[in-house]
Amino acid sequence: MRPKWFFVTLSTPFFNNLSIMFTTTTTFIVYICLMLIIGIMAARVTSSLNDYVLGGRRLGRIVTGLSAGASDMSGWLLMGLPGALYMFGISQAWIAIGLTCGQWCNWKFVAARLRSFTANASDALTLPDYLAARFKDKFRITALVSAVIILLFFVVYCASGMVSGARLFEQTFGMDYTNALLIGAISTILYVFIGGFLAVSWTDSVQAALMIFALVLTPIIIIMDVGSISEANALVASKGPDMSNMLKGTTFIGLVSLAGWGLGYMGQPHILVRFMAASSVRGMGGARRISITWMIFCLLGAVLVGYYGVAFAAKHPEVTVANPEQIFIIVTQTLFTPWIAGILLSAILAAIMSTLSCQLLVASTTLTADFYARFVRPQASQYELVWVGRGMLLLVSVVAYIIALDPNSGVLKLVSYAWAGFGASFGPTILISLFWRKMTLPAAITGMIVGALTVVVWEIGQFFGLYSLVPGFILSSLAIFVVTLVTYKSDSEVEKLFIDLERRFWIEVKTV
Repeated sequence: MRPKWFFVTLSTPFFNNLSIMFTTTTTFIVYICLMLIIGIMAARVTSSLNDYVLGGRRLGRIVTGLSAGASDMSGWLLMGLPGALYMFGISQAWIAIGLTCGQWCNWKFVAARLRSFTANASDALTLPDYLAARFKDKFRITALVSAVIILLFFVVYCASGMVSGARLFEQTFGMDYTNALLIGAISTILYVFIGGFLAVSWTDSVQAALMIFALVLTPIIIIMDVGSISEANALVASKGPDMSNMLKGTTFIGLVSLAGWGLGYMGQPHILVRFMAASSVRGMGGARRISITWMIFCLLGAVLVGYYGVAFAAKHPEVTVANPEQIFIIVTQTLFTPWIAGILLSAILAAIMSTLSCQLLVASTTLTADFYARFVRPQASQYELVWVGRGMLLLVSVVAYIIALDPNSGVLKLVSYAWAGFGASFGPTILISLFWRKMTLPAAITGMIVGALTVVVWEIGQFFGLYSLVPGFILSSLAIFVVTLVTYKSDSEVEKLFIDLERRFWIEVKTV
């Protein structure tokens, strides 16, 4: 008789379908209720737009580190990435390697400076606010351009999160796609609507813990089920010798495309806002170590789930894997008892909700802070702005929901498009603005537009098979340098501000 573990069942006949449905449903309901309770608690300390958008800039290093990681790793972590490994083999791990390197660089070179610069540049609440303040943009052209870009790509990004949620409920409960999409979207919207940024950040920390638990445990159990690592590797190899080849099917361009995902970190508004909300500059080092450690374990776990998911499928031919992006769901439903499976499946919901919630918040606050508060009602009270922000949240949600209604939407495809758009438009602009005092206002505007347009055109043309983020990032950077050289003239006001921001940054770094 085969061994069993207290949290594992090697055959589902021990449980009838009703029992499985009850336990999984109960787990999901408990999890969602916990998120709503956190949202209500956050709402009690949310009284101003600053609270709603940045949590009053009082996030500690643990919450900053975990929430930055959780807001980054959306449903693609447990669905898109394992699905890619399941289909194409270990070569897809270059995505994880590129992301890890990119996030480390983002923490190292952007995080602390952005926290200091945004706090000291007119207490900027959003990236458009920061750019307008950094370049003394009296007409707020930078704010307008960046806000349009945020809305353009965020609705697609939000749609990817909703699709992930729909796939989860569809596979788990056998629901119709449209109904599954609606339930998944509402689950996230509610606590963001109630509690704003603090709710998002606090829930992200809980969700990060759940995600790492699931991604560390699941590949271990897959290997135990198969027998050993050597047996698992043999089963993977049986599908094709190239499954274990890190360079399988990769050209130089393909390798650059996969690893190039890391470039996108410096331009993701939903991640950068975590840096802006941190309580201090000096806490960034500790937050970075927490975030990167968490990220390494999660990405490694996701890679192994997809890779050894091939061995699982070979070991269990009775199990049908119709959609590779559902391999994690299928594994947990097959190998774990219903209660543990429910907890692990909640990790997918956590990944989805953690990213979707932040994306919805950033998009809605951009509409509120950079459109409504600037152009519609500059005299609006803080109470009014909070409620307008909630209304904009619903508006963005509806648009994303409409995009996600297509049942053939691929999670990784949607994420890759939005990721490239943000990385190419904001990445070079934010990075260079933090280090180069001579950068000009026309250069910032041109860099954002060139980056965004390059991604849109490149995605349509699919030139050379190169991921659109790479040429978008390069061309945006070149545009910034060229336009700066052409338009630069000593602007004592802008340069004085940069020097002052730089001075304050180093004071904060050295302050105990």
